[in-house]
Amino acid sequence: MKQQLPGVYTAKRKDQTTYYRASLTYRNKHISLGSFDNPEAAHRAYLTAGSLLENPDLTLQHFHAESPLPFIKWVILLNFRDNGLYFSTPIYIRPRFFYYYFSLTEFFIFDLEDLFYYSTRRISRRGGHYFVADYGMQVNIMSRYGIKNYAVEGRDYRFINGNSQDLRYENIEIINRYNGVYAVNTNGTIHYQVKIHVKGNINVGTYTSETEAAIAYNKAVDMLKKAGVNKDYSPNYMEGMSPAAYADLYASVKISSGVRNYRCE
Repeated sequence: MKQQLPGVYTAKRKDQTTYYRASLTYRNKHISLGSFDNPEAAHRAYLTAGSLLENPDLTLQHFHAESPLPFIKWVILLNFRDNGLYFSTPIYIRPRFFYYYFSLTEFFIFDLEDLFYYSTRRISRRGGHYFVADYGMQVNIMSRYGIKNYAVEGRDYRFINGNSQDLRYENIEIINRYNGVYAVNTNGTIHYQVKIHVKGNINVGTYTSETEAAIAYNKAVDMLKKAGVNKDYSPNYMEGMSPAAYADLYASVKISSGVRNYRCE
C-alpha cells in the first residue's frame, strides 16, 4: 500500500476499486482506524485519533455525530490512553468495574472479573436481548447470571439498585431460579407455585420449598410426556442433590389432578 497523507494508505478491493485506510501507532501499538472512500476522510480520522490519544482533556462527552471516527472507536482509544489496555470491544475500565458502551446513554456496567470475557466477545442486540458469540453459539448474556431467556424482570429476577444497565453480580437478585417455579409472598410467607404450559398454563401445585417445587415441575413433565404431550420441556437440574435424595423427594411430592388426569385430545 502506498502512503499519501499522514496516516493514510491506498488499498484495492477485489473488484480493483480504490479505497483508503487510516492507521497510527501509539505506545508501540499499531491501530487500524477503518476504511474510507476518500483520502481526506481517512486523514481526518487519523488526526482525530491522534487528538484523542494525546489530549487528556478529551472525553466521551466530546463525541459528536460529525466525528470521522465512530463512537465505539472513541471508547477503545480513550481506554487505551487512560488505562494502557487496548481492546477491540468498546470497554472503558474504572477502578472496580468497567463500562461496555453502545452509545453515551446506552451501556452496561460489569464486574472486573468479566473483563476478559467481554474484551474478547462483542455484544450484539436483537429484539431487546443481548448476545455474544461463544464457541459458534449465540449466548444471551443474562444466562451468565442464571437468568433464562423467558425470564421476566420483577417476577423472576430484579436489579437491586433499580438500574437495569448495572450487571454487576451484587446488583442482580434471582427470584425464580427454576423452570415453572414462581415465588409467591402471602402475608410475609414465601411459597412456591408451579405451573406448566401445554395449550395454556396448568397449575401443578404450591410448595413450601423451592427445591420441592422444582422437582414437582420435573415430575409434571414426566407425567405429561407419558400422557402423550409432545413438547420440548427443559427439566430443572438440581445441583448438589444426590440421586437418592432426588428420588425420595420425587416420589413424595404431590402433583395436581389437572396434571395427573391430563389427556391429549
